[in-house]
Amino acid sequence: MNDQLLYQGTDDYIVSDDLRNSVNISVALKRPLLIKGEPGTGKTVLAESIARSLGLRLIIWNIKSTTKAQDGLYVYDTVQRLYDSQFGEQNVSNIKQYIKLGKLGEAFESTERVVLLIDEIDKADLEFPNDLLWELDVMNFYIPETGETITTKHRPIVIITSNAEKELPDAFLRRCVFHYIDFPDKEMMEEIVHVHFPELEEKLLAEALKSFYWLRSISGLQKKPSTSELLDWVQALTIGGIQPDKISQEIPFLGALLKKNQDFDLTLRQLHTRGTENPSRAKTRGW
Repeated sequence: MNDQLLYQGTDDYIVSDDLRNSVNISVALKRPLLIKGEPGTGKTVLAESIARSLGLRLIIWNIKSTTKAQDGLYVYDTVQRLYDSQFGEQNVSNIKQYIKLGKLGEAFESTERVVLLIDEIDKADLEFPNDLLWELDVMNFYIPETGETITTKHRPIVIITSNAEKELPDAFLRRCVFHYIDFPDKEMMEEIVHVHFPELEEKLLAEALKSFYWLRSISGLQKKPSTSELLDWVQALTIGGIQPDKISQEIPFLGALLKKNQDFDLTLRQLHTRGTENPSRAKTRGW
């Protein structure tokens, strides 16, 4: 494989050896890379890192519950054609001008190799992945309105993310290289925070991480705080001038970490219990 297509990671994205290898294997095998992991583990940002590392353009196809596979290939704008015909447009017989390529079609049509991110594929209906199988295998598709076949000029590097909201079909899974991103442990999370805040005081970071992982360990949280919430919280602690020894006692700016009322209530009860067990930590409303 060409050395230029070896993904090495980027300065602003900490990548494990296993994940780096999965990326390079998917490129070598010309297979989509399916990335799973809980929210906040960097699935979407991985595609951005790959594009920067390899010097390629990134095309993002954000999947919604209403998205159909056809949307990624092309759309025939019949409404615009009807509008033009009503207002005397002379060239309405040229259907090609009303064909608009979707994100997958754009990746196929590109004159240079690109990275295509199909983000949160599990949001779509169960037929969506199967409907993409043929196009992702053969890297072309047919437009019956114009009699045209769009064939990829340079096979894109395809990254597919899933939050595991729905199970994906076995036939689709067989055609992908799979990698599950584990939530970062404290050591890796420390590296991630340092990338974003290289000047951060070590004691503040240590106390912030201790409280962050304590929060994540609370049983019953509906939405555990993720990496993005931690980064926001660390920034809030820095801007607020919070002293490190106050962090685990009070967990200031809790709203930067937790987003649901039930999680607030549960955490406050846990803090109260912890404060009762250790009177020196009884203050719980520092935010």
